[in-house]
Amino acid sequence: MKQREVTVLPYDAETAISALAEAMNACTSAAEIRAFLVDLCTPAELEAMADRWRVVPHLLLGEPYREVHERTAVSVTTIGRVARTLERGAGGYANAASRLRLPASTEGKS
Repeated sequence: MKQREVTVLPYDAETAISALAEAMNACTSAAEIRAFLVDLCTPAELEAMADRWRVVPHLLLGEPYREVHERTAVSVTTIGRVARTLERGAGGYANAASRLRLPASTEGKS
């Protein structure tokens, strides 16, 4: 049997992420985004993303990691990763938190 030659295009992460962002941006409501995420992600992936987002308000308030863990049951490791991303990431958490009017950090304020 004759086999066809398959051309595999090189993977471009930036293009793929941009396409995903455009697809999410095309959703017009939180319900549509939720449906898109449910179709896109496994239950474990959704839980992991929800856990990360759930700790953001606590970290913005400057709560200690252990206290955030006790309140949310999210692992201290995950909390640390989110905190690091809040400090040095692309600004996505901070932008979303600002638009949702989540509490701003109290660190460094008197």
